[in-house]
Amino acid sequence: MSDLVLEPLTADAFAPFGTVISVEGAERRLINNGTTERFHALAMADTEMQGGRTILSIFRGQPRQFPYAVTMMERHPLGSQAFVPLSPRPWIAVVAPDRDGRPGAPRAFYVSGATGLQYGRNVWHHPLIAVGAASDFLVVDREGPGDNLEEATYAEPFRLPASSLEEH
Repeated sequence: MSDLVLEPLTADAFAPFGTVISVEGAERRLINNGTTERFHALAMADTEMQGGRTILSIFRGQPRQFPYAVTMMERHPLGSQAFVPLSPRPWIAVVAPDRDGRPGAPRAFYVSGATGLQYGRNVWHHPLIAVGAASDFLVVDREGPGDNLEEATYAEPFRLPASSLEEH
């Protein structure tokens, strides 16, 4: 079993897989007579393929136990999927490039409780990995006709060691 190293999350490192949703570096607009800051267009939902529509949901992720074995990945070929934490707890995003219709070697990112991510359409990713306690996320994704979920298992799991969390 190969160990995954938790990478620091940067917009450039995550770009092949989607968009980092953060106020850092965002276009800032004052609205409502200057009483509200709007951090504009942090991500664009990609959900309208084959008659889909954009929906907002809340997911409550149960904390994972570490070391944690990454045995499978999923992707959504008809739409993007964004996760924005509502709980101020860190979480882990595991993503992988596509290799002939299957997930390649995964990469793991440590994500602060103040940062969201949008997985691009058809990007391999692991289901939500909450850390430490149950955590709520606002999720923006697609609802509609068509098969929008593919799952694939790895022949050998990848491991997220407990020690990797201690470094962050």
